[in-house]
Amino acid sequence: MQSESKASKGTDAQAAPQISLVGTEYEVEVGPVAHGGHCIARTSEGQVLFVRHTLPGEKVIARVTDGHEGARFLRADAVTILDPSKDRVEAPCPFSGPGKCGGCDWQHAKPGAQRRLKGDVVAEQLLRLAGLTPEEAGWDGTVMPAEGDKLPAGQVPQWRTRVQYAITPDGTVGLRKHRSHDIQPVDHCMIASPGVSELGIEKREWPGMASVEAIAATGSHDRQVVLTPTPGGRLPLVELDKPVSVLRVHEKDGSVHKVHGRAFVRERADGRTYRVGMGGFWQIHPQAADTLMRAVMQGLMPRKGETALDLYCGVGLFAGSVAERVGDQGAVLGIESGKRAVEDARHNLASMPNVRIEQGKVESVLPRTGITETDLIVLDPPRAGAGKQTVKHLSTLGARRIAYVACDPAALARDLAYFAEGGYKVRTLRVFDLFPMTHHVECVAILEPVKKDD
Repeated sequence: MQSESKASKGTDAQAAPQISLVGTEYEVEVGPVAHGGHCIARTSEGQVLFVRHTLPGEKVIARVTDGHEGARFLRADAVTILDPSKDRVEAPCPFSGPGKCGGCDWQHAKPGAQRRLKGDVVAEQLLRLAGLTPEEAGWDGTVMPAEGDKLPAGQVPQWRTRVQYAITPDGTVGLRKHRSHDIQPVDHCMIASPGVSELGIEKREWPGMASVEAIAATGSHDRQVVLTPTPGGRLPLVELDKPVSVLRVHEKDGSVHKVHGRAFVRERADGRTYRVGMGGFWQIHPQAADTLMRAVMQGLMPRKGETALDLYCGVGLFAGSVAERVGDQGAVLGIESGKRAVEDARHNLASMPNVRIEQGKVESVLPRTGITETDLIVLDPPRAGAGKQTVKHLSTLGARRIAYVACDPAALARDLAYFAEGGYKVRTLRVFDLFPMTHHVECVAILEPVKKDD
């Protein structure tokens, strides 16, 4: 009887409906910025609100977009600004705002304020997850804009060299709304680079397509469109305003195939040309590859004859730069999981006999190499970070310097804490605003072994 009673209570508890608060409005005082493009506020009952389209210190009416009674937190949009911040501007983009395109987070903030907000997020993540102050991380607290991006309020850098447009069932071009599959139709993306905009993708309809990705290389005049059909959708005849190569994403396995034109685009960085095939990864901001490469090389200061690892090496950007600096007597091993990226890396670095590229996941391939020591390490992991086991392994290799390139400050901070456990400290940290109008930043941390007298 006792077990039946417990089972009954459990069933009743599971069946209790959760009362949605979506649409409920609260007048709130907005607190600090949080990681993710929103600020923190609290309802009069003390429930946490993550509020978009607002700024610290404002008084707003916040409308709940996600959450229920008793939830740990609610998500909301600021729909009325009662007391605006001095950092607020009219959003330049007509598609930015509550319920509209989710691509940008800070269109309503002055450019300098955006960078300060991003700096606050990086500092908070470092302290909370790694126990580091900016001073302890060798960081002066600034977030550096890319060359040419320091513009007056109301002007928007046209930086995005890759834009994935979502397509409505009737073929209209749009962009996804925040945390939603819903589509906001657009006739122009303000942060798209001129090379993307000149294709004129927004001017035509794309029936039968789920998405259309536009790629405008900055190292050449190569332009590429990657089409993802809806199930059963037929590829259209692509006639755009500029010459363009066309690729198709296979609906069954997600593989990418050439329809016509080149299967790759040519990018430039550090004085070399890199082939990036089949819509593969390359930094989106036109200044990003060179900016990050310089920060990594300045931090590592490679010496002739040294050995190095380039982990999550992509098409070989950092491997090529390090290999040139360590010279013929040095050696670089790159590891990358993507098969096509490995093919591109081997092609891009074929003239450098001191470079070897291996395919596979870092955590699987690195132990199999038998490498027990190296002088330098570069790692540019995906958004989730390298993780405890990989960091633990790297900490045993005796590298005199490690360059960690990170697109997520939370993952970076977690991994820096693991490195600290392995005997490494942060020597310098540099933070770059390579994603203007969004909450994203790019960080380069340089680590070195802790000395016995530290």
